[in-house]
Amino acid sequence: MMKMIHAFWKQVMICLWVSGILFSLVSCRKTTPPIKIPKLVKTAVVGEQGGELSVTYPGKIAAASNVKLAFRVAGPIKAMNVNSGQYVKKGQLLAEIDPRDYLIQFNATQAEYNQIKGESDRVIELYRRGSVSVNEYDKAVAAKKRVTALYQAHRNALKDTRLLAPFDGYIQNRYFEAPEIVNQGTPVVSMIDNDYYEVNIDIPSSDFIRREDFVRYQAVADVYPDRVLPLELLDITQGANYNQLFNVRFRIRRDSFPWLASGMSVSVTIDFKPSAGELSTIPISALIQRSGKSYVWLYHPQDSMITLTPVEVQQILKDGTAIVRSELKRGQTIISAGANDLKEGEKVRLLPPVSASNVGGLL
Repeated sequence: MMKMIHAFWKQVMICLWVSGILFSLVSCRKTTPPIKIPKLVKTAVVGEQGGELSVTYPGKIAAASNVKLAFRVAGPIKAMNVNSGQYVKKGQLLAEIDPRDYLIQFNATQAEYNQIKGESDRVIELYRRGSVSVNEYDKAVAAKKRVTALYQAHRNALKDTRLLAPFDGYIQNRYFEAPEIVNQGTPVVSMIDNDYYEVNIDIPSSDFIRREDFVRYQAVADVYPDRVLPLELLDITQGANYNQLFNVRFRIRRDSFPWLASGMSVSVTIDFKPSAGELSTIPISALIQRSGKSYVWLYHPQDSMITLTPVEVQQILKDGTAIVRSELKRGQTIISAGANDLKEGEKVRLLPPVSASNVGGLL
């Protein structure tokens, strides 16, 4: 009986001893923190971009637009001096409005102008000699300015009764005949500029807001890729179309490139010079997308941590680099590979550079 009791308690002690060891092991597992190994990443150095940037858009060559010409004053037409299809030179008289009323108005204003100008000049001279008061001087100056403005307005109105050709070209249409009465701004004739072709392209709002930085325009025709066509900017529409694009019109002289034809496809390049201090060059592989925006991971050598830095991509180059606008500085280090698997504030290890004499790491 005593042997059985002794064996029982011996088994109990063994169980308690084993349980204590297991409890100790479990306690050690819970209190020992897991070992975190920083990820190994490839890096690149931020470069500085100080040259000109360019953007290229497809376009087409078209015949010069039909320009409608109108008088700046209203009245009965005295004469239409051109016919449809007629070739005219710049400055040639196209049409006239009867100048009778404008001539009477100008002659009356001219007489008043001569009188008031003479009187005002005498008062101004007396003021300089100290013979009249400041009040009389101010009245004389104001009267001279008023009559001068009226004189110039009536002189211009008389001049505007003659409609002149703004460029060399052909008369496309004539819309009125003498002695019909036309209102100010109503088209009288239309012309086609025979010396130029037009090129039209559409640009996005990101380029439209930088239009003040445009410095050069040129085109290359698809059928003549080795010939550069210098362009002259005509205008940029101030409102976007339904695609949120802005239309840009250029022109090319016909006589400089006689082989051009309407309908040819061209590639139009716009050069602009932005603020170089805000531009950097980085590898394309360093870019990551978050919520439709571009970012890079900036590496901080003092603590081996990374932070997400926003960038605005300006241009993608053929050599695998991107020109970006950001707060990045030349010489800073960014993550160039494995960027999508990283998190804000994470510590990383830099992949050592590959030696040029140990290709493949065989040594």
